[in-house]
Amino acid sequence: MAARINRCIELLSQDIAVYYTGHHTGHVLTYEEGCKDAQTWADYINIGMEHGAFDMGGLMNYMRGLVDGGPTRSGHRTPTVIVEAPVNGTDETNVRHNAWQFRQILGRGAHGIILCQAETPEAVRAFVEACRYPIGAQGVDPAIPSPLERMAGKPRGMPRRDPDGRLYLGIGTRGQGSEPEAGHVWGLDPIQYKQRCDPWPLNPKGELMLGVKLESPEGVARCEEILAVPGLAYAEIGPGDLGFALGYLTTRNDPYPPEMQSARDRILRACQRNGLAFLEACWPANVDQRIADGVRILAGGREEAARIGRARQGRKMPV
Repeated sequence: MAARINRCIELLSQDIAVYYTGHHTGHVLTYEEGCKDAQTWADYINIGMEHGAFDMGGLMNYMRGLVDGGPTRSGHRTPTVIVEAPVNGTDETNVRHNAWQFRQILGRGAHGIILCQAETPEAVRAFVEACRYPIGAQGVDPAIPSPLERMAGKPRGMPRRDPDGRLYLGIGTRGQGSEPEAGHVWGLDPIQYKQRCDPWPLNPKGELMLGVKLESPEGVARCEEILAVPGLAYAEIGPGDLGFALGYLTTRNDPYPPEMQSARDRILRACQRNGLAFLEACWPANVDQRIADGVRILAGGREEAARIGRARQGRKMPV
């Protein structure tokens, strides 16, 4: 019996690296594909809807296939599934107007979402709030009036900053209605699902992983503020889009150009200060160094790199 629903959280809480595979474009989501991927070598599956199709029917069928093809060899009901949402995190208004995307993705039973092109802490705060039920209390501004006070007409106001200067969260805005379907994927009844679908590590019992891509010069410039927003579990540099903004027509991460290496190191340090996992591509030749650097989510879809990295850390959990 697995200790947690989300296999990646179980590993990351022990400082064990996780490895992902997945598609960014052109991936057709089907029940049959889910049945097959239930036994993947990877710890989590990335579903790319930033540039791939926003296919909720396909995602629903795929998640059901994962359930029926499981459990995994590690004893989890399914592998972790994280979806790249199409909305860009350029500003708070843009995120709030597109919060329906997060509700749809989570309603199909995904275990996490990554917000692309995160550029302001206010946008990231709106992202976390949209993925969270109003019962979530950790990280919320204690000055926000209670529900009864708000029913009496007291204005909610905007969340303040805490004594360390970080943004407090506002009240979660995700509504109930999808928990029977999502709870089935997680193996929980609707009440249990509403209690457990909360961002980790902000909520130690939460099973939801929220992440951000810092893939623009504006996002890098404010990465310290952005990554201090409560509710995030991980972050990554987006080498393709950041490089594109800097004039490179192809992804440059082997090695990074000097200005991108500097951005990568800055984001990694900000992750470490805030207790977040850092995501980065790896290959068999560099996975040892990535782990030594502190990278804990390793992308690239290379099973051999995962085999090397798992052996280096002495991982015990079956794959």
